[in-house]
Amino acid sequence: MLAIAQAAFDRVDGAASPPLANASACVQTQAAMLAVALPAEESELHYRKGFCQLAVAAITRAPGAFGDAATELDRSGANMLAWMARRAGQLGAEPTWKKPDSCPKSCETLVPVANLWLGWLAFHAGDADSAAAQVASQPASGWPAYIAAAKAFHSGRYSEAAARYREVLDIWTHAQGAYDPPLALRLAPPENIPQLLTELGGAQILAGDPAGAIATLARTLQAAPNARGYFLRARADELAGHPEAALADYNLASRAAFADAHDLASGEAHLYRGILYYRRKDYARAESEFASALNFDIPPSLRPDASAWRHLSAVASGFCGASRQYLEQSLPSVSPYFPKAEAEAIAAACSAALAP
Repeated sequence: MLAIAQAAFDRVDGAASPPLANASACVQTQAAMLAVALPAEESELHYRKGFCQLAVAAITRAPGAFGDAATELDRSGANMLAWMARRAGQLGAEPTWKKPDSCPKSCETLVPVANLWLGWLAFHAGDADSAAAQVASQPASGWPAYIAAAKAFHSGRYSEAAARYREVLDIWTHAQGAYDPPLALRLAPPENIPQLLTELGGAQILAGDPAGAIATLARTLQAAPNARGYFLRARADELAGHPEAALADYNLASRAAFADAHDLASGEAHLYRGILYYRRKDYARAESEFASALNFDIPPSLRPDASAWRHLSAVASGFCGASRQYLEQSLPSVSPYFPKAEAEAIAAACSAALAP
């Protein structure tokens, strides 16, 4: 019976992409052996069962299966693989990026995947440099290019960012098209292509390619409609000289944000609706919407823009005194998507009107 259990494990361990039937049979065989095993045999059997359970989880994507795998692997002492099982299943939060180091020989091929998870955790914690170091040895995963794109974007190198995002898109779309992806790919950090397309579209806008951004954002909005995507496409519409399309997309952005909000309390939705009113030259209603945006829950990254839009609405409606000063003070903090040059021109015209 021990030989049967070993053979069942070998069919999973020796395959780059083990079939679900083999992985499930392996779990059942190891469980049967555990019922009659000697104490000295239990650790190895828990490891085999956990490893095969992890293969099942990677195929089915069931969170419970990842949890079961982690439990078995913990019992075997394979704490690195247990850590990765929890990461792949997104079970709980780790207080540190450090990775346990106990890994039997058969899981050594998954160590690079664990490093990708370390990079993913570091990136989402805001440490792009540590993230880049963790994923550097895995260019085929797309993550080194993704982190390089994000760093280029935040440094204002938008054309470079767009090029790197396209590189990631090529890698990830090819990987998602694989009929039978290997176990390592199934266990890697999640590839969010709609989000990637949104980030690519934003980079294209700032790189001076609004037409390309409109096409890119159309792809992501078709796959996953979202407020941010509609807002970015509206900005691209404006820059491409399509004001009516921009108004329609600002409206859709506001509606999508309200739909995602709790109790219709969305500062983001009010921000987009305020821009819609501003572009319609309804400055009083726009200013009211921007005030609401600041009074409701709004992502911190959007708050400087909402404040600047509020002051811009006041200046555009003719309040050239303190409102102009507030507008000028707010401009250094706005995002690159805020129409800063337009605001500066309006503030300058306001100043000229006040000159004796």
